[in-house]
Amino acid sequence: MMKVLLLKDAKEDDGGQDPYIRELGFCGLEATLIPVLSFEFLALPSLSEKLSHPERYGGLIFTSPRAVEAAELCLQRHGQTQVWTESLKESWNAKAVYVVGNATASLVNKIGLAPEGEGCGNAEKLAEYICSRESSALPLLFPCGALKGETLPKMLKDKGIPLESLTVYQKTPHPGIQMNLTSYYSEQGMPASVTFFSPSGLAYSLKHIQELSGNYIDQIKFAAIGPTTARALAAQGLPVSCTAESPTPRALAEGLRRALQPPHC
Repeated sequence: MMKVLLLKDAKEDDGGQDPYIRELGFCGLEATLIPVLSFEFLALPSLSEKLSHPERYGGLIFTSPRAVEAAELCLQRHGQTQVWTESLKESWNAKAVYVVGNATASLVNKIGLAPEGEGCGNAEKLAEYICSRESSALPLLFPCGALKGETLPKMLKDKGIPLESLTVYQKTPHPGIQMNLTSYYSEQGMPASVTFFSPSGLAYSLKHIQELSGNYIDQIKFAAIGPTTARALAAQGLPVSCTAESPTPRALAEGLRRALQPPHC
């Protein structure tokens, strides 16, 4: 089996296996996952206060699983679980809860909210979706990461849709990046492909991959989970062999399978 490297943390699904490892396995690819990011939550008291006043907002926007985890932490830490279940959840569900991607949608479901827009694979498509539907005079609450892209806020602003962003987490380099990558290379050799899942993940790991691959780096097919990460790869002067059509295990598996096919296939 061809070995491929995914720079992300493992998430087990109901079957007890990471869905990326399983989907890539179906395509004859042996995937290894190495986490490159750690997360630090910020401004939780402020988010908690805002979540307890749904009447001030036209709805919610979540573009990452971490932002939903921040909301979930607020409910647990600030003793809001009961009031959430009894009244707040219902008040928020009377409004739109916009999300990007299935992973974010399933976490939103878990806290009892009904997501919409999960079919939009990235923030740009979600912004188009929101612009086509939104008419509320109240701002949409957008808990986000410190490095959020400006695409969604700008598109909403251009359409006159009010938005209130709140930074609730920041990414930091995972402490084990270098050690984990070094042992992967010494045990497995050089991967046929490396997939990056965010521009910050790329920033924290690229140097180590370049050092470990040396002159053979040209043999690696580089892949991105979406257009923003693909642009970050291109900005580093690296050829992008594959950008997943949506941020899902199946889309990445199909993209990699095509990218790694020998020319005579």
